[in-house]
Amino acid sequence: MSQFSVLVVDDEVDFVETLLKRLRRRGVECDGVHCGRDAMEKITHHDFDVVLLDMKLPDGDGNDLLREIRKLGSRARVVILSGFASAQAGREGLGCGAFDYLIKPVEMETLYEKLKEASSEQAGLCQGEART
Repeated sequence: MSQFSVLVVDDEVDFVETLLKRLRRRGVECDGVHCGRDAMEKITHHDFDVVLLDMKLPDGDGNDLLREIRKLGSRARVVILSGFASAQAGREGLGCGAFDYLIKPVEMETLYEKLKEASSEQAGLCQGEART
């Protein structure tokens, strides 16, 4: 039984593979893709609790993808993770509905706790909506 589910969207293949292995060891159901197009395909067919989203993708900007995820109606919380420290991009992402914004490199424990926090909030929102 998984704790929560995460889609990792990052163009760095080795980073994605390593992160997926580390998350799976912690009981997290996870999948990874390397571009926005593939992310939208996965999100269309699976209800992820959290999307871990890179800002720089080969086929677009992370904030543009975040907007597309929201248009799709996904309830997934989005945590932006970028190697390009841009306060402006972070503020824009938060304004578009991102749960939080982290800068690479980030310690695994910090990242895991942020994903867990985002999934908990996502679950709380869904339960709250069901009661209304």
